[in-house]
Parts: sequence; C-alpha cells; structure tokens
Amino acid sequence: MTDLRIRAATPDDLDAVLAFWTVAAEGTSISDDRDGVERLVARDPESLIIAELGGELVGTVIAGFDGWRCHLYRLAVHPGRRRRGIGSALLTAAEERFLRLGGRRGDAMVLVRNETAQHAWRAAGYAPEEKWRRWVKPLGD
Repeated sequence: MTDLRIRAATPDDLDAVLAFWTVAAEGTSISDDRDGVERLVARDPESLIIAELGGELVGTVIAGFDGWRCHLYRLAVHPGRRRRGIGSALLTAAEERFLRLGGRRGDAMVLVRNETAQHAWRAAGYAPEEKWRRWVKPLGD
C-alpha cells in the first residue's frame, strides 16, 4: 500500500478523528471529546498518529509515552479498510516513536469482548498479562 500516509495528527484533524472513532473504534472513553483530544495533542503533539489513504482518514493509534512506559490506545482502522496492513503500519510508527524516546515495552488497552482486536494484537506480537488488572477511577464530573 504505497499511497498510505502515516503522520502525527494536527489540531485541524481532531474533529475528523472524533467522527472516525464513532465508526471505527470499539467502545468509548471518558476522554473521547474535543477537549480531551486537544489536551493530548497540545501536551504531546506526536502522540496521536493517523493513517490516510488518498486523503481519507483510515486509521489511528495513540502512542503515549510518559517518560517511563509506552501506552497504546485507540488503534482503529476503518471497517472497510481492515486486513490491508494499515493497523500494522500504525503500530510500526508507534513502536518506532517509542524507541526514539527510549521506551522499552509497549502496552495496549484491549477490550475483553473485542476478539477481533485481540487477534490483531497477538499477530503484532503482543500478549495479555493475566497477572495484572487495570484499576480505574473517573476524576471530576
């Protein structure tokens, strides 16, 4: 797929990204709003990586690095464009970013019910760590 373009999202992309996630991403997050995504891109301009094909947004991944750990969120590929290497290209870009920043291990948030995503993550070399459990607490409203 030689015309696939992988790049960091800009503030001008954010409305399109949010609309894309309603079609391509599984589930929603408390941060899936304009303010949340603006904060992400303002704090770390290279963390939201998008894939475009012929100018059309076809994939995303958030590659967040806090200086210690590498976190992957919102790996999403348009349903009509899956199984063509877009997800793999996004993960490669995210992993290359982590390596440049000194990261040593990536972790991904994957919904338990999303078996398709679990297969994709396994195919990319990731594996669940059953000894860990995610604990969450919404902050604020």
